[in-house]
Amino acid sequence: MFVLAHGIAGRADLPIRLPWFFAGAAAVLAVSFIVLAVGWSRPQLAGSPQRALFRIPRALEVLCGAIGVFVFFVVVYAGIFGAESPSGNLAPTAVYVGFWVAIPFASLALGDVFRLFNPWRAIGRATGWVASRAEMPEPLEYPARLGRVPAAAGLFAFAICELAWSAGTEPGPLALLMLVYFVVMLVGMSVYGVEPWVRNADAFGVLFGLIGSLAPLGRGDDGRVVLRAPVTGAARLAPVAGTVVLLVVAVGSTAFDGAKESALFNDIAQELQSTFRSLGFGIGTALELAFVVGLIGAILIVGAIWALGVAGMGGPVGWRERSRRFAHTLIPIAAGYLVAHYFSLLAYNGQDLWRLANDPLGNGSDLFGGADSRIDYGIISATGIWWIQLCALLAGHVAALVLAHDRALEVYGSARAATRSQIVMLVLMVAFTFLGMWLLSEALDL
Repeated sequence: MFVLAHGIAGRADLPIRLPWFFAGAAAVLAVSFIVLAVGWSRPQLAGSPQRALFRIPRALEVLCGAIGVFVFFVVVYAGIFGAESPSGNLAPTAVYVGFWVAIPFASLALGDVFRLFNPWRAIGRATGWVASRAEMPEPLEYPARLGRVPAAAGLFAFAICELAWSAGTEPGPLALLMLVYFVVMLVGMSVYGVEPWVRNADAFGVLFGLIGSLAPLGRGDDGRVVLRAPVTGAARLAPVAGTVVLLVVAVGSTAFDGAKESALFNDIAQELQSTFRSLGFGIGTALELAFVVGLIGAILIVGAIWALGVAGMGGPVGWRERSRRFAHTLIPIAAGYLVAHYFSLLAYNGQDLWRLANDPLGNGSDLFGGADSRIDYGIISATGIWWIQLCALLAGHVAALVLAHDRALEVYGSARAATRSQIVMLVLMVAFTFLGMWLLSEALDL
């Protein structure tokens, strides 16, 4: 099974022992909780000021969409007609590094940038413009009860392709899956309309948009780009069904990507593989099924932690409504996990995109003179990566505490009741932080 290396150049030489990292992380979260309880007595985030900057010209939006469509089909073409080796073909690195990792990182700084370059949205809007001239029937109303559940299902399918299915990282099958997803998006947009579909059913558009809500740049109600305090965009999001499911899948799949490198999971995977082999599956298929079971298990564990935390808060609204109202607090956790787990992949393997862009088919071409470029593993040390990963985890969970406390002031009506409810949320954040740190320690072979 081909797996993109996460770029760890060597064993991390930590300045202090791992248990002290755990203790320090717990202390940071506890101090953050106390500061919020003492100094934050009324909700502020949803109504925080934001400054309008400019409106993105329609021509620029069209250009960005065209670029997105062009890049998409270049990657598909490379996957189908290029070299079969994943390391020599543009498609796997473009999808699993340039798309899956680089875009969320950019979203944290610049907001929902994928919306501008989204290839299926661009074609859907162009088709819609043509259809409006031809007086085609109006699209159906998107079912509100479905919410973002289709996006969660799409994200889960992507996680299987990336983490459990060996052919998912091969150029040819990957390119075909890209086309299948593209067609599904076009069909969905034709039935329910472009914006309702991409806001709810597009796995990547929804997830990247949620991560972009943490950025200091966003879109105002009038469509203009606005400057705001970081994280406050998440507090403005309307509760939508399926958001918790989507974010739990995002956190759980990222957690599994780290857990599958641990000795503990290797033992479990061997047992599961033996079980599936006894049922008549081949050795390769049995291992893939074991990984799927592990992925589902990781998602269920994250979902159980969240469900227990929400149940423990109690309050004037029911569990389901409470979970939906606090769903946005999972966004910085998902972002923190993503940055912590994939930073080294972007720092190292991201450099390889230049070489592959020069020789996308792996046939020896050199389009821009950079086909001989190599990855510089000295750009940052493994210890430096650990510090960045740790800070990303802590920042994500502190941000989640801030969002949760502010929302609790809205839901519970008083500072005392809100603080009491957030004791459980503090425990929840400590649990997520410790889980993330343990996964990182396993990946770094500490």
